[in-house]
Amino acid sequence: MAAYHFDSKLAQQIVARTMQIIDSNVNVMDARGKIIGSGDEQRLGELHEGALLCISQERVVDIDEGVARHLHGVRPGINLPMRIDGQIVGVIGLTGNPTQLRQYGELVCMTAEMMLEQARLLHMLAQDSRLREELVLNLIRMDELSPALMEWAQRLGIDIHKPRVVAVVEVDSGQLGVDSAMAELQQLQQLLTTPERDNLIAIVSLTEMVVLKPALNSYDRWDPESPRQRVEHLMSRMTENGRLRIRISLGNFFTGPGSIARSYRTAKTTMAVGKQRMPDKRSYFYQDLILPVLLDSLRGGWQADELVRPLARLKATDTNGLLRRTLAAWFTHNVQPTATSKALYIHRNTLEYRLNRISELTGLDLGNFDDRLLLYVALQLDEEH
Repeated sequence: MAAYHFDSKLAQQIVARTMQIIDSNVNVMDARGKIIGSGDEQRLGELHEGALLCISQERVVDIDEGVARHLHGVRPGINLPMRIDGQIVGVIGLTGNPTQLRQYGELVCMTAEMMLEQARLLHMLAQDSRLREELVLNLIRMDELSPALMEWAQRLGIDIHKPRVVAVVEVDSGQLGVDSAMAELQQLQQLLTTPERDNLIAIVSLTEMVVLKPALNSYDRWDPESPRQRVEHLMSRMTENGRLRIRISLGNFFTGPGSIARSYRTAKTTMAVGKQRMPDKRSYFYQDLILPVLLDSLRGGWQADELVRPLARLKATDTNGLLRRTLAAWFTHNVQPTATSKALYIHRNTLEYRLNRISELTGLDLGNFDDRLLLYVALQLDEEH
C-alpha cells in the first residue's frame, strides 16, 4: 500500500522539502530505481543504477567519482533506502561528496520516510471515508441488506442495525463553481461530524448530501422533536459561518428491513413537497407534511387525475383564485365558519355564499364528509396550492 502512494507528486514534494534542508541536489527513485522526483528536471524518468544497487543490496550505497564512471545515469553521492513497515519503497539520493553527505543523509532519509508515512495514513483515512460514503449510498438504495453489505459495514466498524433516520441536505444550485461547491460540501460534511454525533454522511452530488442520523434518544425512543432541534441548530450555524445556502429535509423513522431506504425516500419527497409548498422556508419535516408527502406518489397517475377533477372544474371559473383560497382557509381552520371568517376578514354570510358557490361548481356537497375529503385531497395535489 505504501508503494501505491509513492507517486511523482509526492516524490517532488520530498525533493522540495529536503532541498530546503541541504545544499545538494536530491533525487527520489521508486522501488524499480526510476527517478520520479529530482531537483534536476532533466533527470526525471531516468533509471538510476545506484538506486538499483541500494534496493537489491538493501543498504546505503556510497558512490564516489570512480564508481560513478562505471554506472549509467549516476553521479557521485549517497543513496539511502526508504522503508515503510520494514519494506523498501524507494530510494533517496543526495548528489555530492558521499563522505560529507553521510552525516546528515540519515536525517534527510528519516524526513522523507515521515512524509511517506503521513501520505499513507492520509490515503488510508481518505479510502475509509470513501468506503463509508459508498456504504451509505448503498443503504439508501437497497430495501434488503445483503450479507456482503453487512460484512462491509462490520469491517468499517459501523453498526448497520442501529436505528437511523435520514436527512437530505440540498445546496441551492448555481451558487458556486464545481470546485468551490465541492469544497463547501466537504466543509459542511465536517460540520456535521464535529462534534462526534455518529452521523453517516455521503455526498450524492454537487447539490445533495445525505445524512443518516441516530434516531433514538437517551431513553431509546424515537422523538421527532430531538432531530428537529438539531436541524434548526445546524441551520443557524450555517447562517453564521457558511456562504452556502442550503435546505434540509428530515424523513420519517422506520424499523425493519429497508428502513433506511424508506426513510431516504420520505426525506426526498419531503424536500420536493416542502420547496413547492413553502419555498421561503429552508427546513422541512415529514411530520409536518405527512399527507401531501404520501399523496405525492399519485402525481402523474390516473388516480390523481380523478382526484383533482372536481377542483379543475372550480379552477376553470375561479380565475382569480378567490374561491380556492377560501376553501384552503376553511380547511386550515378545521371547517369552522367563525375562525375562517375572521382569518379572511369577511362576514360569515360571505363565507357561506362562497362555500355554496364552490359546491355548485364542483358538484360536491361540502356537508358530506366524503365530498369534503375529496376536495381536501385535491387541494393537496394541486401544484398551485
